[in-house]
Amino acid sequence: MRRPQRPCPSPDDSGPPATSPDAQTPCHPGNLPAELNRFVGRDGELADLARLLEESRLVTVVGVGGVGKSRLVTRAAALLEKRYCDGVWLVELSAVHDPALLEHALVDALGLSDHTNSPPRTTLLEHCAERRLLLVIDGFEHLVDACAELVRDLLRRAPRLRVLAAGRLPLELDGEAGYPLATMNDEDALLLFTERAASVQPDFRLTEHTRAAARELCRRLDGIPLALELAAGRLRALSTEQVLQRLDDRFRLLTGGSRSALARHQTLRTAIGWSHELCAPEQRLLWARLSVFAGQFDLEAVEYICSGPDLPADSVLDVLSGLLSQSVVLREDSTAGTRYRMLDTVREYGAEWLTATGDTDRLRRRHRDWFLGLATWCELDWFSPRQAEVAARVESELPNLRRAMECSLECPEEAHLAQYLAGTLWFLWVGCGRLSEGRHWLDHVLEEETPYDSSRLKALWVLGYVAVLQGDPVGAISALTECREEAELTGDAVASAYAVHRTGCLALVTDDMARADELLQEALVRYRELGELNSNVLMAQVELAMAVGFQGDLDRAVVICEEVRDICEDHGEQWTLSYALYVLAFASLQRGRPGRARELLGKSLAISHTFHDRLGTVLALELLALVTVVEGDAAEAAVLQGAAEQIWPSVGLPLFGSAYYGGPRARCEELSRHELGEARYASGRRAGRQLGMDAVVARALADRSGAREAEGGPEGQDPPGLPSQAGKTRKPAASPASGRGGPERW
Repeated sequence: MRRPQRPCPSPDDSGPPATSPDAQTPCHPGNLPAELNRFVGRDGELADLARLLEESRLVTVVGVGGVGKSRLVTRAAALLEKRYCDGVWLVELSAVHDPALLEHALVDALGLSDHTNSPPRTTLLEHCAERRLLLVIDGFEHLVDACAELVRDLLRRAPRLRVLAAGRLPLELDGEAGYPLATMNDEDALLLFTERAASVQPDFRLTEHTRAAARELCRRLDGIPLALELAAGRLRALSTEQVLQRLDDRFRLLTGGSRSALARHQTLRTAIGWSHELCAPEQRLLWARLSVFAGQFDLEAVEYICSGPDLPADSVLDVLSGLLSQSVVLREDSTAGTRYRMLDTVREYGAEWLTATGDTDRLRRRHRDWFLGLATWCELDWFSPRQAEVAARVESELPNLRRAMECSLECPEEAHLAQYLAGTLWFLWVGCGRLSEGRHWLDHVLEEETPYDSSRLKALWVLGYVAVLQGDPVGAISALTECREEAELTGDAVASAYAVHRTGCLALVTDDMARADELLQEALVRYRELGELNSNVLMAQVELAMAVGFQGDLDRAVVICEEVRDICEDHGEQWTLSYALYVLAFASLQRGRPGRARELLGKSLAISHTFHDRLGTVLALELLALVTVVEGDAAEAAVLQGAAEQIWPSVGLPLFGSAYYGGPRARCEELSRHELGEARYASGRRAGRQLGMDAVVARALADRSGAREAEGGPEGQDPPGLPSQAGKTRKPAASPASGRGGPERW
C-alpha cells in the first residue's frame, strides 16, 4: 500500500503551505508505503541515520538478508519527511533484473510522465536538478554497478538531492557514508517477537514460564528481524517452546511469511539465498567453507583452512573482502585483533552448501589441525611477555577449540588428539578462570580408551590439577596416581614430574604441609633435571613458599617468592607473579606492614582480574579484607568478605576447606564482628554479596590512603590482632588420600 502522491508548492512559491483537507497539516509529496504494523526498536540506528544524512548526501545501510535494512530506511525516511519539501521517494529494485531498466524504474517511482524522445536519465536529471528531495533506493545489490553510476550522476547534477540506500553491499562512491546494520539487541528482539506473536495469537503474553524460551529463541535466531517475524508466525500452530525445539532445521521451519512482504523476504532461506545468488562462484565456495568455523575467526585461519587448488591462499583475502562488502561476513575488532564472524543463520546456509559438495569432513579436519597447532603455540607463548595476548586469543577462539575437540572425539582413532588439546589448554582452564569447563572436557576425553602416551598422561595430570582447585581430592588423587604410575611404567619423566607436583598441591590445600613441602621439593628437583622452566614450574616454587610460610618460616617463603618475582619479570610472566605477590603480601602483613601488604595485593588482584582468574581474585580479596580491618576499617572489610563469599561457589570449595587458608578469613571476621557488632557486620557482608566482580575489584583497588592507619611496628612484629604463624604446630587435617581439602595454591 502506497501513500498517494500529493502536490506541494515549490520552494519559490509564496503564500501558505498546502494542507490536506482532513488533517490540516502540511502535505509532502512522496510514495513511502504506509506501515502495516508498528515499527519496533532501533532508536539509536534511526538517530544515526538522521545525523548521517545531515553530514553526507549519500548514506548506504548495508547488512545481511533479513536484518531489517528495508524497514529501517523507510522508517527513517518517514521521520525525516518534513526536511524535504519535494518529497521522499522510495525505489524498490529487487524485481528489476535488467540494468537497462534501472532508469525507467526511478522514473516510475518518482511519478514522472515524459512522452518525448528524451532518455529517461535526462528526465531524471532535469527533474532532480533544483529540487530538495530524498531518494530511498532499496535492494540494488544485483544492479550495483549501474546503480552506482546513476546515483553518482544524480548527486553531481542535483546539489539538493540526498540518497538513502539499503543493500547487501555499498555503492562505493566518493562521499558515501556506509552504515553497517547489526542485528537487534536482546531487548528489542524480544519486544519485536512479542508484538508479532500477539498479532498472530491475540492472547499471547510473555509469562514467567515463556519468557526464558522466548529470550533463547531470539538469541538462537541472532536477533534477525525477519527470522523473528517468521518464528512468530509459527505460533499459529506451535508453542514458543516447540518453535525453539525445532530450530535445528530453521530454514524448513521459518517459512510462510506475510503475503505483503517482498518475495525475497517470504522465507528465511530465500532471504539468505538472495545474498548467495549475488556472490561470485569463489565467494560462494568460501562462504561454504567458512561454515566450519564456530564463533569468530581470523584471516590466517581462513587462509590455511579454506584455501586449495580452486581457491589459492593468496586470493582468500580478496574473496573474503567481497563477502564482507556483501555483509555475509562481519568484521569485529577486539582485544585479540581483527576478527570475522558469520551469523549462525548465514553459517548454517553455508554448511548446507558445503555438505552438498561432499567436502565437510576434509574441512573439519583441517579446522581441527589448525586449532591443535594454535593451542600448542599458545601454551608455549603463555610463558612470555605475550601472556595477556594469549589469554585474549584463546578466549576468542574457545568456540573453535571446542569444535576441534568434538571433531577428534567423533573418530575413536583420533581421540588422542582431543586428549592432547584438552591437556594443552591447561592454562585456559586454570589461568583464565574456566575450571568447570576444563573439568568437563578432561573427564570427557579421558573416557575414550587410548594408549598411555604423552597426550593421555598430560590430560590426566591436568585433570588432577583442576580437581585440586575445585576441591575434589578424591578425583584429584585418582587422576594423579594413575598418571604417575603409568608415566613411570612408560618412562615419561615429564608426566611423572607433573604428577608429583600436583600431588604436592593436593597435600598443600588439605593442610598436610610437611608432605606438601616434601613433594613440591621433589617436583622442583625433577624439573631441574629435565630443564623444565615455565609457569607451572614457577607455580611449584610459589606453592612451596606457601607450605613453608604456613609452617612459620616466613623468611624462606619470602626468598623463594622474590626469586620467582625476578624470573617472572625477566620472562614477562604475569599470572604466576600474581600468586608470588600474594605470598609476599601475606608475609608483609604478618610482619606488621599492612600498607605494604595492600600495595602487593593490589598488584596481585589487578593481574588476576585481567586474566579472569577467579581463584587468584578471591584469594586476594580474602587477604585484603584482613588488611582492611587491621588498617581500621571494619565496615569495608565486611563488604569485601561478603563479596568473596559470593565468588567462591564459582571456583570450588570455599577456602579449600583448609584451616590455613581460612585463617585470614576467620581472624577478619572475629575483628570485624567485635568492632561493628553482629547487625552491622551482617549488613556489610550482605552489601558485598550484591557486588559484581568488576565492581568489587574496582572498589578494592580504589585509593584508600585516607582510611588507613599508620603501619604496625618494626619488621617482624605482628600487626594488631593477627596471630603469628611462627612455631605453630597442628596435626595435618588429612593425607592426600583422605579426601579432605579443596582447590590449590597457597
